[in-house]
Amino acid sequence: MRYRRCSLLMMQVKEDRGLDLQAVLQGRAELQTTLAWQAVAGHLDAPVVLSEEEVIALGRMAHGEWSEADAYDGCSEVLSGLIAKGLVISDEESAATFRDADARVRALNGWPLTALAHRAGRWRGVDSAHEMRSNNLVTAVELHARYGPPPAAVSHQEGTPIPLPVAADEDFDELMSRRVTCRNFDPDRALPLQTAARILKRTIMAHAVIQPAPDMQILKKNIPSGGGLHPLETYAVVRNVEGLENGIHHYDPVSHALRRLADQPDDLDGRVRLMLAGQEWFVDAALHLIQVARFSRNFWKYRSHPKAYRAILMDAGHLSQQLAISATLEGVASYVTAAINEFDIEDTLKLDGIASSPVMMCGIGWRAQHLTTTEFDPAERIWNNGRQHR
Repeated sequence: MRYRRCSLLMMQVKEDRGLDLQAVLQGRAELQTTLAWQAVAGHLDAPVVLSEEEVIALGRMAHGEWSEADAYDGCSEVLSGLIAKGLVISDEESAATFRDADARVRALNGWPLTALAHRAGRWRGVDSAHEMRSNNLVTAVELHARYGPPPAAVSHQEGTPIPLPVAADEDFDELMSRRVTCRNFDPDRALPLQTAARILKRTIMAHAVIQPAPDMQILKKNIPSGGGLHPLETYAVVRNVEGLENGIHHYDPVSHALRRLADQPDDLDGRVRLMLAGQEWFVDAALHLIQVARFSRNFWKYRSHPKAYRAILMDAGHLSQQLAISATLEGVASYVTAAINEFDIEDTLKLDGIASSPVMMCGIGWRAQHLTTTEFDPAERIWNNGRQHR
């Protein structure tokens, strides 16, 4: 048997505080701090607890070249345990799952810190709305009561201010003033197909395709992208769009077409709520758009680059703002959120979570006539005493 350390690995000390059971048995209520080593790996879905012997062993292993197990200078039980945990890769058939996942990480050319950050920051089955309510962290007043005042909205700078002219409002200023994130969608009003298609055209459709080589395409869209790569891929969850069957589709920006996935959830709204981490106020949107980062495309150019992941997140920001403005122009509402259950989306779309993984969800639909969930509309451009402006 041959072995080597996995390609992306970070070890950290995790600190847990809990009741000291020995003190409780003696009639005292005392806290006890427990320290433990944890490993976070680029090909594993969760941290792994390590012993001190395992930490030392990993620190003595190379990740590039294979080594023979017979020549391992250490405890064979430690080596076997690390192989079982997936932190040491073996060439044996029983370790094929870990070995294949690690091989995909090696081929990705990602910068280790950001690759691990995305990997470790994914959620599964989280109900963020329930957690906010149960912890009284929904409103600004509740947040202030728990955490105190936030840092100032504007940092103070010394010097004399130089007033700038305020231009008169134009049509675009009026449009921007009506861009308010929607948390009250009409669940029953269908979105016209032409409206949805125009928004996709202005947002994520490719308006030109450049082919520098026979096996290479560069897309021109209405939004900027790091290196012109456009690594975000869109999956459309059709909930109520005229002329389209409800379900999950893949959007092709070159042909401007939807392709319905073969496997569909039995409860579409339930699956959307799960993917949205319990944010039920978004579920009723007529069309949801899942933005999946194809890291392999981005890292093809920006190999092991510390800014590559940041460029992907900037792409997501450009896309969401373009979607919001395009929806407002069409007279419909929109939302965007990064609070998503990545694991559950990956399971639904059959993504590996290494080369491709979701970074946000957004959506469009008709706004409801009555306000039931608070929206940030301080200028009252949308709502008037809980009713939508006509």
